[in-house]
Amino acid sequence: MEERPPWDPEAWGSVEGRPAPRAARTGPSLSSVLNELPSAATLRYRGPGVLPWGSEEAEDEEAWRSMQTSADAALQEQPEPGASRELPWPMLARRAHRQRLARDRVAQGAGSTGAQWTRLIRRSKEKVREGLRSLQPWAWTLKRIGGQFGAGTESYFSLLRFLLLLNVLASVLTACMVLLPTWLEGTPPGPPAPNASSPCGSYNPGSHGLVPFATELFNLLSGEGFLEWSPLFYGFYPPRPHLAITYLCAAFAIGLLYLLLILHRSVSGLKQTLLAESEALTRYSHRVFSAWDFGLSGEVHVRLRQRLILYELQVELEEARVRRRAAVRTLGQQARLWSVRLLLNLVVLALLGAAFYGIYWATGATVDLQDKPLIQRTPVLKLVVDYLPSIFISVVNFVLPPVFKLIAPLEGYTRSRQIVFILLRTVSLRLVSLLVLLFSLWNEITCGGDAEDERCKTCGYNYKELPCWETRMGQEMYKLLLFDLLTGLAVILLYQFPRKLLCGLCPGALGRFARTQEFQVPDEVLGLIYAQTVVWVGSFFCPLLPLLNTVKFLLLFYLKKITLFSTCSPASRTFRASTVNFFFPLVLLLGLAISAVPVLYSIFLIPPSKLCGPFRGQSSIWVVIPASIRELPQTAQNVLFFLGTQAFAVPLLLISSILMAYTVALANSYGRLISELKRQIQTEAQNKVFLAQRAVALSSADRTL
Repeated sequence: MEERPPWDPEAWGSVEGRPAPRAARTGPSLSSVLNELPSAATLRYRGPGVLPWGSEEAEDEEAWRSMQTSADAALQEQPEPGASRELPWPMLARRAHRQRLARDRVAQGAGSTGAQWTRLIRRSKEKVREGLRSLQPWAWTLKRIGGQFGAGTESYFSLLRFLLLLNVLASVLTACMVLLPTWLEGTPPGPPAPNASSPCGSYNPGSHGLVPFATELFNLLSGEGFLEWSPLFYGFYPPRPHLAITYLCAAFAIGLLYLLLILHRSVSGLKQTLLAESEALTRYSHRVFSAWDFGLSGEVHVRLRQRLILYELQVELEEARVRRRAAVRTLGQQARLWSVRLLLNLVVLALLGAAFYGIYWATGATVDLQDKPLIQRTPVLKLVVDYLPSIFISVVNFVLPPVFKLIAPLEGYTRSRQIVFILLRTVSLRLVSLLVLLFSLWNEITCGGDAEDERCKTCGYNYKELPCWETRMGQEMYKLLLFDLLTGLAVILLYQFPRKLLCGLCPGALGRFARTQEFQVPDEVLGLIYAQTVVWVGSFFCPLLPLLNTVKFLLLFYLKKITLFSTCSPASRTFRASTVNFFFPLVLLLGLAISAVPVLYSIFLIPPSKLCGPFRGQSSIWVVIPASIRELPQTAQNVLFFLGTQAFAVPLLLISSILMAYTVALANSYGRLISELKRQIQTEAQNKVFLAQRAVALSSADRTL
């Protein structure tokens, strides 16, 4: 008889030989044991050639041969080209299995042409994905951060890398659609000359004559002087028809790109969150037996993987403890807990309302103080007054987030849920603060929405105080972004590093206690989202703002990495990264929606400045699109105008409704299938526990005999 090697797949895929006869066994039969399983009453598919539970084991030779034939036929089915890695066999057995499949494929002519193209396309997609993964920057740095400081800290740097990608793509689009058309049609003209006949006054940007260095420095910080008439701001670009169209199309293309990439990231994060919170893969047995990567080599990689598993187990244990505590609460305890939560949320709303009123007051005070003669004569005071809204916003965002951190643990949520609530409140604080600032600017530009006001009646906007209101909007966003960068650098260079150096000189436990500081993920993520929202609001009025934000994020990444490894310690309490991986893009979508409001309002409703920008002389910014459509051939005009009629909208709505109904039905069917599979997993787990208990009982009975 031919001897089979130990790596032969048939030795792993089927049972050699027939089972022992029933007479040779002692104790209860296998049939009686299987009949006692919790799943014995269920009827489900048991695989090819497997006998149903409770049937007689002794059968004739023909029945056994037919069962063996069906099992071998199932084993010899041609699987997909990646199926060998899915088999629960040793590596040698899987290699032999792949070689046998390759020989069979060659013998059969390698299948049809369609199957070959399908395999080729699938392999090409896999190679493209692997190539894109290899091009991701800082992959090893993120892995090292996740191993030493937990997945929550790693999620912050992953978000920073994603925002850096968004700003790089926006900068490339801006260069191609705004900067290149500006210079391809000729050198842009200089600042407009004073025109006494213009009903909207005059606009004289830039500095004249010899300017001291201090004034140039203040102009650099405030966006005035030589920067005001530069490609950085809206007013620099000349009124050319093609430039106006590309300028507006660039804004919509960049916004659409932002939306698609953030949606893609949020959908992938949602899948991870649903899978993690469903507890399907959060069993401790899965963490213990499946979390380890046996392909790791090197002490550094092994230690990082061990720490990562440790952090995951800490999260699971803490959340399980909170869920167990919530399950045993009485009705009175639940009522008391919800009362505390309601009271704390009322306190949070009161603090937010006070902060918003303070920001509104600071913005109004800035407008009043800018007209004072003393402020105009003193450059330092003028710079402080210009930055007064930014300073007030920074003070509010420095004081209130620690209060929110003290409130969150009192509400009885898990650590991951606490992070979500802290981020939600702090992001609401910053984003609504930005909205209050924008509302104050809108009130100043449109004279409070009163079109009959003397200041706005002639040109549709406050031309006396803001002859180029778009540039003023861009300057405010420029100052917000620059002030945020300067405060971040000041905290790192003037607080964190000196604290590390000074505390290193303190001996004993005092030095160790003072030197220990954790990386605050909510605060850092809040700063990223706030800065990105400012860029989204100001990119239409300051086209090069995404480029400045790219430089800022690059500098921020390396400074934060150095700070993390040199001055920070691992967090004592970590949280689930899958939750924040979904919540971070969701907050980004909220910021994108908030930033779209002032931009779209400016495009459709506020008249553009008559003295600057590519849309000067137009009744609104949007009118260049219908005007450009009218210059197209008649067929193209008919097609584009048809897309805006009800004859196109109604069928589109019906088709969308049908697709949505189909998607919902498909999701429901998948949900039922997933629920059934979950119940089957639970039943299998009960079977294993029962068999283990019987094995222990039988072994103890044998020892007794």
